[in-house]
Amino acid sequence: MSQKMLIIAGEASSALYAERLIEEFKNNNFNIEFYGVGSNAMEALGFRRLGKSEEMAVVGLQEVLAHYKDIKKVFNDVVTETFKEKPNVILLLDYPDFNFKLAKELSSLKIPVVYYISPQLWAWRTSRIQLVKKYINKMLVLFPFEKDFYKKHDVDVDFVGHPLLDEIDEKLFSTSFQAEQRSGFAISPNDFVVGLMPGSRKSEIKHHLSTQIKAAEHLLIQKPQVKVCVLVAAKLNIDELKSQVHQPDKFIWVQSDPVKMIPMVDVVLCASGTATIFVGLLKKPMAVMYKMNAFTAFLAKRLVKNTPFFGMVNLILNKEVCKEFFQDQASPEELSAELLKLLNDKPYYDAQVSQLEELRVKLGSTGATQRVFKSLIGYFQ
Repeated sequence: MSQKMLIIAGEASSALYAERLIEEFKNNNFNIEFYGVGSNAMEALGFRRLGKSEEMAVVGLQEVLAHYKDIKKVFNDVVTETFKEKPNVILLLDYPDFNFKLAKELSSLKIPVVYYISPQLWAWRTSRIQLVKKYINKMLVLFPFEKDFYKKHDVDVDFVGHPLLDEIDEKLFSTSFQAEQRSGFAISPNDFVVGLMPGSRKSEIKHHLSTQIKAAEHLLIQKPQVKVCVLVAAKLNIDELKSQVHQPDKFIWVQSDPVKMIPMVDVVLCASGTATIFVGLLKKPMAVMYKMNAFTAFLAKRLVKNTPFFGMVNLILNKEVCKEFFQDQASPEELSAELLKLLNDKPYYDAQVSQLEELRVKLGSTGATQRVFKSLIGYFQ
């Protein structure tokens, strides 16, 4: 009987970590069938997709309801397939609403369930710790404070560190690498470049792109010599995004791997999420923003009670290193004013770079994927 692993990676960042994990199993000559929810890149490694992470990453009550029928079908397909296949282990990554319900639905099979990339229970919906205790056999967490949180609740937990550290090569910090990436877009080494990162989900593009573009337009009125790059996530249609912008030719549009795009720029206007960690690890000062449907924002403000921050960089460093702008505060005027301050105030810029250097220390050492691999191989021996 062949050995199998069910993986649910419903977000772009989770899918990258799952992709690296599948590569690790293959590099160590494990012959395992992987199936579930994942990305194109995972499928290229032989992963059998029942659901596409590119289509399932939605945020907010209204957005989830709009996609409910499709998400429900994937859920049912995963359940049916898992009752038939009975994998050795189930690996869940983030995506809590789907994953907790799935863990409960599959609990009768008595298959070990490992959760890699914890939902932010320490920030909101802490009551879900009861679901972890009931349905999850082991938590593998990215941040040291998460380990403390789960240990306090008597959950079997290991701190594995952050897999993004493995994506950061020292060459990414060199001026020659930056110049090489810029040269393909007619940007000189001496140009000051602002990067716009509106997010990767459709709902994020809907709420962020126009605001970020307007903020950049405000900035260009005061600093016309600045170059503005729109950094487009790999799964998005770049032409579709351009069609939503009144004068797309005013901006430089870049679609590539984040480790090639982010080093091109000097300052970033970044939608909150994993991208802020990428930007922070590459020591690029940023303004962090997030906008969502008004009703979802109303709920979020009332549910998130245990932290004063929403940007992952600030949560990890436990202070507002990068200024945050949520909902109405994330106006083009406010955002452009913060970008202008980062451009004009060198001590302010340098202080943020210096504080971002602490991220590497907080996130542990490289080798997170290898540590996750070692936690899982026992299920296949």
